[in-house]
Amino acid sequence: MDVVSVRLIKDGQIWSDRPIKGPKDAVEALGKEMCELDREVLCVINLKTNGVPINCNFVSMGAVDSCVAHPREILKSSILSNATTMLLMHNHPSGSLEPSEWDTMLTDRLLKLGDLIGIPLVDHIIVGGDNLSYFSFKERGILEFEHNQYETDYVKMQPERFAVAEGKAEEPAVPRRHRSR
Repeated sequence: MDVVSVRLIKDGQIWSDRPIKGPKDAVEALGKEMCELDREVLCVINLKTNGVPINCNFVSMGAVDSCVAHPREILKSSILSNATTMLLMHNHPSGSLEPSEWDTMLTDRLLKLGDLIGIPLVDHIIVGGDNLSYFSFKERGILEFEHNQYETDYVKMQPERFAVAEGKAEEPAVPRRHRSR
């Protein structure tokens, strides 16, 4: 069996030790650089308890109108950095700040997953245009959700809760063999 290790590698510094208290602070930190990019880029900013950034990780670089990142890629640097919270930021080169369906789905997934692993998502900010305007999911009140609640009595844990499919799976049809004449 191979023994492996996973490490973060520092690339360079782009921000001071000033805390990020809200979307304006995050936009001040990275907004200008992200607005100058000609394609969509998704970044996760990993934060300490007091809001001071630990680092940022440019998770995905896409095309002019989209980029795709899986939550495992986003969470990787947050976990390795011992972040207590995370903030997502991405740009829309078109200048439109309206979140896409993908932006909304990703935000929803990371809210739930962040709560599950103990690194909450504090905001998802979209920047665009040349005047550093932005859309903040938090400012719009979209990040509010019902937190996961976990069973405390093992006797009440039901195996059915973890079932992937609803009901019993049907037997697959057995294909009839054709006779060759």
